[in-house]
Amino acid sequence: MGNLELVTIIIIAANVIISFKGFNDPEFFHKYKFNIADIKSGKKYQILTSGFLHIDHAHLFVNMLTLYFFADAVLFYLGTLKFLVVYVVSLILGNLMSLYFHKDEYNYTAVGASGAVMGILYAAILLNPDMMLGLFFIIPIPAYLFGIGYLLYTIYGMKSRRDNIGHDAHFGGAVGGYLSTIILAPFVLEAHLMMVILLAVPIVILFLLHRSGKI
Repeated sequence: MGNLELVTIIIIAANVIISFKGFNDPEFFHKYKFNIADIKSGKKYQILTSGFLHIDHAHLFVNMLTLYFFADAVLFYLGTLKFLVVYVVSLILGNLMSLYFHKDEYNYTAVGASGAVMGILYAAILLNPDMMLGLFFIIPIPAYLFGIGYLLYTIYGMKSRRDNIGHDAHFGGAVGGYLSTIILAPFVLEAHLMMVILLAVPIVILFLLHRSGKI
């Protein structure tokens, strides 16, 4: 983990350049951020463009640092083109999930690459489930435990709505990474079947909670 391939550099550079433009140009920021009212009025490009804007420097740094740590694991197994597919699919699916859960909240807005980055993180877990993560950069934890725990926490966040974090976009991005990785690298169904099943559990829980009207 932690190598900088060309495609990773390009994605990080795009996020930095566009985010800094947004930091210094409020009109630009508001034009391209995710906004339910704007999207419903026809500005569907925001579903993509908002994934390259960030609310502040810390938000940008955390997302790009996470991408830096996990991008090369996905690139190693999938290559550049499929890596880009996972990134874009996760970004779009994350924002589509936000659109679905907030469709009646016309003032709802969001920005950030979190959905795309979560997709890359979950792709990395599926492709290499034996990897260890450093919780808070200190405590070692198996990647799959983090993945399952984070999705369950995300469901809690979506249900409670006690903070300003876009949990639905995180969840949608993770699902995007999960599904696109299985499609692009079907060997994981045989090589890491138990991991595929374990990571599907929170997705099924979300589906059941939504069907029952509890979320």
